[in-house]
Amino acid sequence: MIRFEKVQKSLGGRQVLDGVDFDIQQGETFVIVGPSGVGKSVTLKHMVRLMTPDQGKVWVGDTCVSEARGDDLRRIRERFGYLFQGGALLAWLNLAENVALPLRENTDASEDEIQERVHRVLEMVGLQADANKQPSEISGGMRKRAGLARAIVGKPEIVLYDEPTSGLDPVTARTIDTLIEQMRRDMGITSVVVTHDMHSALSIGTRIAMLHDGRIVELADPDRFVQSEQPEVKAFLEAQYITRTGGWERKSE
Repeated sequence: MIRFEKVQKSLGGRQVLDGVDFDIQQGETFVIVGPSGVGKSVTLKHMVRLMTPDQGKVWVGDTCVSEARGDDLRRIRERFGYLFQGGALLAWLNLAENVALPLRENTDASEDEIQERVHRVLEMVGLQADANKQPSEISGGMRKRAGLARAIVGKPEIVLYDEPTSGLDPVTARTIDTLIEQMRRDMGITSVVVTHDMHSALSIGTRIAMLHDGRIVELADPDRFVQSEQPEVKAFLEAQYITRTGGWERKSE
């Protein structure tokens, strides 16, 4: 469904992506992990051509998104929903209005249909009772859930998540994980998740890729990922107290 072919990207004279290759299958939750500043969010932006490779190609289905223009690019972007790191809600709109915005801006849906779809997705993320609240009146976790509702209200095939659990307490973070898994299971959505939270990655990922020095140094399902012999992967797991002893457990001293 999504394929990177030897993608290279430099920013400010620094090589951020250096020959990145991977493919994402329809219906999976593909998680990209790694420390801050290694190019995880840059990778996401290439999928919807918010950035263009210096070299290499990015494909969405049979279309090369890195070369698409005009209507072709618009049609590709319509296949995506995007959950931004902070939720990115408009402060002057209430939650229902924020969620409705993509439908009002990009579709010819009737007002009745808009209201029905907004109600349905707010109910799905547990915010139906908060539809009339302003973003300033709700918690960070609720803003993330509202952002997720807005991302899926247009019925996308693919949802991109940029650090969906960042800044959240563990209970709220696991709620977001549950919602991401629910999107995959109940709606068949293909998810691409960027995170540094390995607990989240192991919970929701069908496959996990680790970026380091602009390259994919490991790409495996969760069971194999935690057994990786790559030193960068081992260090990243150990830093979050994750070990493999028949299950994912907090590492004991």
